[in-house]
Amino acid sequence: SRFPVGAVGLGSSGRVYVGVNLEFPGLPLHHSVHAEQFLVANAAAAGEAGIRCIAVSHMPCGHCRQFLQELRAAPEIRILVTSDGPAAAFRPLSALLPRPFGPPDLLHKDVPLLLEPHDNDLGPAAIAAAEDGVEGAADERLRAAAEAAARAAYAPYSGCAAGFAVADAAGRVHAGAYAESAAYNPSLGPVQAAMVAMTAAEAERGGGGAAALVEKEGRAVSHEATARIFLAAVAPRAHLRVYRFRRPIKPRRDRSADSTCPLDEGNGRWGLEDLSAL
Repeated sequence: SRFPVGAVGLGSSGRVYVGVNLEFPGLPLHHSVHAEQFLVANAAAAGEAGIRCIAVSHMPCGHCRQFLQELRAAPEIRILVTSDGPAAAFRPLSALLPRPFGPPDLLHKDVPLLLEPHDNDLGPAAIAAAEDGVEGAADERLRAAAEAAARAAYAPYSGCAAGFAVADAAGRVHAGAYAESAAYNPSLGPVQAAMVAMTAAEAERGGGGAAALVEKEGRAVSHEATARIFLAAVAPRAHLRVYRFRRPIKPRRDRSADSTCPLDEGNGRWGLEDLSAL
């Protein structure tokens, strides 16, 4: 777009977080990351509990005003638009979106919101064998990072927690967690969140690399197709492994024996399956 946007936010902890817009050549525009989304994802990765105020170089678009509704006390977040010049002044987010649709419309008031602690239950982890029967150390690092991101994901509307991790040219791993919006479309996918982490770390993207996606099997939302489209355009040599936690399977009871199956309902096991690679 040749329209750079920068944002700086003050967290509840007193720490300062930055955000910039990210655009990816060869991909549809909806894959882009807005500066305010970058800022929130950056804060989430650092364990920040809330955002008090934001200074942004241009007026937040409707997409970003909606995404910010996922934060606790969103209407009270103070926004400063620096392009307003000498007349620039902090104003509450409620002044920019006076009648919002958000978490209060869909969630119970006690549900943890974005930037609040999450520990999604993916089921017990199992060792995933690589396609040749051996999973390398690099694959394990990526899987572990993607799984940690999935457990920390914010997916209250779909229940489809997901995490993505990617290795940069130096072999460092950068992970991102899925962050949903009550309006659905402003949601930030785990692939984009990982790109935020990589950019924030000033990592080099070249060199082929490898990536991992962790999500649950058979859920309403899957990020595999999006991840493959993204990598095909941005890192065509990247190797992607997809790990899906399986639902517990209720075993059939052996009625020929006067005993119960050791895996009765409620004690089913989850498997972590390595599905495929580019």
